[in-house]
Amino acid sequence: MRTSNPMMKESVFTQAISGTETMTLQGAVNKTIALLALVVIGAGYTYTWNLFYNQGPAATQPWMIGGLIGGFVFAMITIFKANWAPKTAPLYAVLEGLALGGISAFFEARYPGIVIQAVGLTFGTLFALLFAYKSGLIRATENFRLGVFAATGGIALVYLVSFVGRMFGWQMPIIHESGPMGILFSLFVVVVAALNLVLDFDFIERGHGVAPKYMEWYAAFGLIVTLVWLYLELLRLLAKLRER
Repeated sequence: MRTSNPMMKESVFTQAISGTETMTLQGAVNKTIALLALVVIGAGYTYTWNLFYNQGPAATQPWMIGGLIGGFVFAMITIFKANWAPKTAPLYAVLEGLALGGISAFFEARYPGIVIQAVGLTFGTLFALLFAYKSGLIRATENFRLGVFAATGGIALVYLVSFVGRMFGWQMPIIHESGPMGILFSLFVVVVAALNLVLDFDFIERGHGVAPKYMEWYAAFGLIVTLVWLYLELLRLLAKLRER
């Protein structure tokens, strides 16, 4: 039961189940909706988004940076302590919302209308792939998992090199540019992020009736992580297209 999403490790399903209740599909769906609501509340349309337009970018940045750092910390805690997910996943969602609100506001200020486009594409992709998965048009075979895992790892490595390079005044060519190659790269990353959703659906389905109850929160957390990644990559892609 391998998946390229690091949040969806097989090991979390093989832990001893001490309680009588187990994870259900409906429970995972309900938790996902709850975390999405917390992301929106923390974000964007109630705090950092409004803060950006009411007081300016400078007032937003501390909250955005704090959200990024705090979200990363709670994400790591959740990954290594899956049974803490009922408490850490909601905190992650709120903090990630603070970060997304600021990031979205920056993009919206420069490219009006881009946020609603990115949100629409994110959820459109989610439901389209969910339909394709449930109807059997896409199957999470072993080769499929390995391919997505390799592509995701490669993207992570490229981003890591780019991040380190920026710290030393060097910027990796192409990936941040709005030329044809830069757009193709962003399109490739969007496709890979979207395919991770298929693996997440498969992982959640396999956990139904098997995994401990707290895994509903953990599974929802992993799906939110993928959706956040997809949304940010769609923002980047749309921004590059706007620049052209």
